[in-house]
Amino acid sequence: MAASVCLAFTVGWVSHSAWLSEAGRNTQPQRLATVSSNLAFARQAAVAHAVYSPEVRHPVEVAAAEQEHLVKWLSKRLNKPLKVPQLTALGFELVGGRLLPGESGARAQFMFQNVDGLRLTLYLGAVDAAAGSVDTQVTAFKYLDDGASPSFYWVDQGFGYALAGTLPRAELLKVAETVYRQLEGAEPTLNR
Repeated sequence: MAASVCLAFTVGWVSHSAWLSEAGRNTQPQRLATVSSNLAFARQAAVAHAVYSPEVRHPVEVAAAEQEHLVKWLSKRLNKPLKVPQLTALGFELVGGRLLPGESGARAQFMFQNVDGLRLTLYLGAVDAAAGSVDTQVTAFKYLDDGASPSFYWVDQGFGYALAGTLPRAELLKVAETVYRQLEGAEPTLNR
């Protein structure tokens, strides 16, 4: 049995090494940098959620009552037309939004709240990534729960999105899928 495990490990390691050689040694550092950049984006989103979601008097810069102004302002600052997803069917209403700094420029955060006072935030902005990277061309949801706040994040054509909140994973995924469908009009894959 031990010999079988060793043999399986060796075959896997050799196959992996051969795949890396064939794929080209220069693409692996770009892929790792892209994954690292995407993870940093998701962590920034989780921290922003943890900082602003507990606020009672100032959770957002611009309230939902000024949604049109909010969307125009943030779209101009992020240099991309933005939309606010409608989450009423899932029990969440827009509270408002704010402009935040990111590693490579401006970020936007939209905050939503349900009748129980539970808040979700959608954090978005351009992400630095290697041109042609799989991580920027294929949309796949990834889950992050490393302490600040659980979130699902994805990158689509160089633009990152992260939905953070303290919902159970399955419920948070349902909201993230709804957000994605409304913003992009397609079905993402789930990278567990």
